[in-house]
Amino acid sequence: MILRGEGLTVRYPGAALPALQGVDCAVAPGHLLAVVGPNGSGKSTLLRALLGLAALEAGSVSLKGRPFGGWRRPEVAALVGVVSQREDILFSLSVEETVLMARYARLGPLAPARMEDRAAVRRALERCDAWSLCERRTDTLSGGEWQRVRVARALAQEPEALLLDEPTVALDVRHEMEVFELVRALTDGGLGALVITHHLNLAARYADSLLLLDEGRVVAHGTPGEVLREPVLSSVFRWPVAVTPWRDGSPQLVPLRPGEGQAG
Repeated sequence: MILRGEGLTVRYPGAALPALQGVDCAVAPGHLLAVVGPNGSGKSTLLRALLGLAALEAGSVSLKGRPFGGWRRPEVAALVGVVSQREDILFSLSVEETVLMARYARLGPLAPARMEDRAAVRRALERCDAWSLCERRTDTLSGGEWQRVRVARALAQEPEALLLDEPTVALDVRHEMEVFELVRALTDGGLGALVITHHLNLAARYADSLLLLDEGRVVAHGTPGEVLREPVLSSVFRWPVAVTPWRDGSPQLVPLRPGEGQAG
């Protein structure tokens, strides 16, 4: 196991209820886990807890079998690539320079980039369909272009695990699919991945397993077919839904309009 959280409980200051309560989660080699649930269900808090960015009221996190707190940040960065949900552009750098920053965990802050580092940057940008942007300044990118560059930066670390929080935000249909195809290909190649997403239908088609959260608790955990069931989803999302199989057998969710029956 690359990254494991056990019994994770997080309570933010002043909150009456925990944002996360007793959640188990694991990122394994060759496995794609999708974390899904409504807004405010604890998905991003789970990611923060796994990365040591949210104080735990209870539970523990381990990285490659060692307590997370025993790792230095550069060591973590060399093993775990992260794409957060939001990131403002504070300094206008070229796209290539931005992605090259991911290599500092392996180089040190003052060491010059090597040929192998620049090769890793190019591979990452090409995999994200962003190499053509390499000379552009980051403050000239569209929202979708910036998102693709951020995914490339995480890949340039050459991590063993990849954690992505809503990686398809601001992307069109083609690039949404390409991100999921890329993450699926990486996991098929042995990388462990956790993707937080609102795209239940894409999660069902690409993920090996789903973790469904609601109000900080695990409602269901298993294969897409085990998790994406009509009564559970209607209850969690507080909206009636129908679930129907796609050609590949994956369950696909259809939100129903008010008054629309599920039978007929």
